Amino acid sequence: MKKYLNFNIKAIALLMTVLAVSSCETDFDNPNAATDAQVFSSREGILAATIGMQQLYSTTGLRWIVETPAVTTREAGITTTFQNMIDLEDGGDIPNSTSNIVGLWSTMLRVMSISEDIAKNAPDLNINDGTKSGLIAYANLYKAMAIGSMAQNYEQVIVEISQDGDAAFVTRTEAYNTAVALLNEAQNLISANPISDEFSSEILRGNIDLENTLQAMSARYNLFAGNYDAAITAAGSVDQSSGSVFTYDSQNLNPVWSRVFQNGLPNFKPRDNFGLPASFSIDPADGRIDFYLVPLDELNINQLPIEDLAGFFDEESGTESIPVYLPDEMNLIIAEANLRKTSADITAAVTAINDVRTDNDDVFGVNANITAYSGDTSVDALLDEVYLNRRLELFLTGTSLEDSRRFERPEPSTSAKVFTDERNRNFYPYPNTERDNNSNTPADPSI
Repeated sequence: MKKYLNFNIKAIALLMTVLAVSSCETDFDNPNAATDAQVFSSREGILAATIGMQQLYSTTGLRWIVETPAVTTREAGITTTFQNMIDLEDGGDIPNSTSNIVGLWSTMLRVMSISEDIAKNAPDLNINDGTKSGLIAYANLYKAMAIGSMAQNYEQVIVEISQDGDAAFVTRTEAYNTAVALLNEAQNLISANPISDEFSSEILRGNIDLENTLQAMSARYNLFAGNYDAAITAAGSVDQSSGSVFTYDSQNLNPVWSRVFQNGLPNFKPRDNFGLPASFSIDPADGRIDFYLVPLDELNINQLPIEDLAGFFDEESGTESIPVYLPDEMNLIIAEANLRKTSADITAAVTAINDVRTDNDDVFGVNANITAYSGDTSVDALLDEVYLNRRLELFLTGTSLEDSRRFERPEPSTSAKVFTDERNRNFYPYPNTERDNNSNTPADPSI
């Protein structure tokens, strides 16, 4: 994997009307292109790069992050004959060239590359200390989210970009811990040098609560890494009355909306019952049903029942904001971590579960608003309840494949097209773009 800068001149100019950056993945030189040194050696250039990083992640990146595991874990059913979508729904031996496999991997690497350049160059700029700390913290956040998104989907991942095409692969646990370390460093930076008004107005723009987002992502990745006490502490530190969102406009559309509604040609639609098997009973009064799903009474091309999509993805203009994380994810992290600790804390877990079930004032309107839990309080039964609520609460947020494995849901069949499987892969194969350029690429997982 070789290092490259992924900014298009016109896109950045539209965003910032300042310095534009260009690159292309070919072997010829573009005499009009700004070099990395030119881009990252000025205030205007590094701010433009930071906005470009955010835009890349929230548009192209989020498409792959949400869509790919959604089809694999039956959150969504395909409604198109495009081969990449057929590959995902069939499962089994997915080609290494499938665009979702390549797109998810390569986009996250581009985000990492940009974030590393921002973090490396910001300290040398003649700018406000609070702007520097904000830039580095923000770069760390996006690098952590890129690493975390890769680790949720691939068996081993890259955590440092190599200019020589020989990046090392690490285990998923190491990747999650690397993400946590980046987030901790970011928190320390903005604690020592609070972010400036300049950074807030130029980059955050009232859409991102940086401190809470860092804590929320720390909680998520600590949970995935098995650091349960740290996950509980981080989740408990998040102000659930606050929210962070990715915003969209007519030039940069909501990427999930684009795949479901644009031009009346959907690529996928949600599966009935959130894609859960019949063994999971969803309270018909649960407000999350109507929040996310619209009854459709149709079958997709593989005769799987599907519904229409609502939630954060159905605004007619395609410009509806998507939360960076959902507040009740923190309660579900607290519940799960307390159950998985060596000495499970049942009381704390049930309390956190009930905070989700009885919620009626979520900042984003994702309210179950049902009665408190009254079932079996064994660890296994409560973990099932957490899994059910994660599936409903965190619908189409990209966490479903990680969740399916972590909660030890049934293994996928070894052959393709078993549509009754809860998931049809454990991990994705490594894209051919990586294997062809990096001799360190591991063998593909069998399923």
